[in-house]
Amino acid sequence: MELKSKTLSYGFIAAAMMNIGGVLTFSRFFTNSTIGEFDPVVLSNFGLLMILVWGLAYLSVAKDFAKAKWLIAVFSIEKFIYGFVWAKWLLNNDLSEVYAEDAMAGIFYTIYGANDWLYFIFFSYVFLQILLKKNESNN
Repeated sequence: MELKSKTLSYGFIAAAMMNIGGVLTFSRFFTNSTIGEFDPVVLSNFGLLMILVWGLAYLSVAKDFAKAKWLIAVFSIEKFIYGFVWAKWLLNNDLSEVYAEDAMAGIFYTIYGANDWLYFIFFSYVFLQILLKKNESNN
């Protein structure tokens, strides 16, 4: 199944909005210290800012993603890493402790990694579609 370019562009925009909107909403514009408290390495305010920057990167290629094949591969790797880190965090931490301290932080920790796994699949799909299309045109 091949999705149309316009549909894929919307996927990049959605990924950007999830990163940008998610960070700004759940961190309460970087004032929610609970998020960083439970994972100070990945989700400090600096880490959250970098997640927002990744969102801007997705947005920057939304219309011309087919010209950025290897950058899309990087997006896929980045999402895999965040998804893996989230899964590892869930195995080693108690999510109810986060909810007990702050519901917004709890919701953030509940969904951020699932979102990353979803977009890992999306970016991998887009990368493979571009790669296969390029190989077909070379034959």
